[in-house]
Amino acid sequence: MTPQEIVLGAFAAIFTNFDPEAAQDLLKPDYIQHNASVPTGAAPVLGFIPALKESGIGVTTHRAISEGDLVVLHSTYDNAQVFGADTLVGFDIFRVADGKVAEHWDNLQPLVSDTVSGRSMTDGPTEITDLEKTAENKVLVEGFIADVLQGGAPENITEYISTETYLQHSPMVGDGLDGLGTALAAMAEAGQAMSYSETHLVVAEGNFVLAASEGLIGSTPTAFFDLFRVDNGKIVEHWDTVSEIPARMAHDNGKF
Repeated sequence: MTPQEIVLGAFAAIFTNFDPEAAQDLLKPDYIQHNASVPTGAAPVLGFIPALKESGIGVTTHRAISEGDLVVLHSTYDNAQVFGADTLVGFDIFRVADGKVAEHWDNLQPLVSDTVSGRSMTDGPTEITDLEKTAENKVLVEGFIADVLQGGAPENITEYISTETYLQHSPMVGDGLDGLGTALAAMAEAGQAMSYSETHLVVAEGNFVLAASEGLIGSTPTAFFDLFRVDNGKIVEHWDTVSEIPARMAHDNGKF
């Protein structure tokens, strides 16, 4: 099986079929966990499956992106009270090794229905295209992160983002460069300026690139998972989830 097939199989076993035996076959016993609330190892995940089934949770996966041994799933979790909200939007990143899922990172955010752009946090294109441009598109997004999000050369923003089409799914941000600028200015004025300090993972497949980063909102340590769609050498669409990085976790692996 491909890494994506292994991940989708494990994800279905845990969240759809609620099948601990099937999940056990697809998770390494020393599975490394970065979800802040779940202890590391396969055993805690397997032990949690009956509670997931009892909770009535349902998961819809909107996008799956793969690069090498890494697989990204962009999903909505309904009836997700066991994770702290009625509905959550999440990015899950899995690393596959030796035919099993070996490591997991995620970032979950409560669903915001009333967004500035009028788009949902998950709608929009899902088809992976331009596979031959994967490396080029990854370099473009890495440049955008370094220059704009991390502040290396923010004046270069139009080298990365289209000035004609920039569709936004981040709940509090409007479309276009003007929408982005307005949101960032409002956050700064409210004492909640957003800054990126380090990007830990970048996963690209064709026209989609996912970046997992950390930084601050105001003085609060924050995880930013950003998904970009690239077309003709420019970023034209953006989805994200943003969550606070807790000071205490159920393991010693850290958020990243």
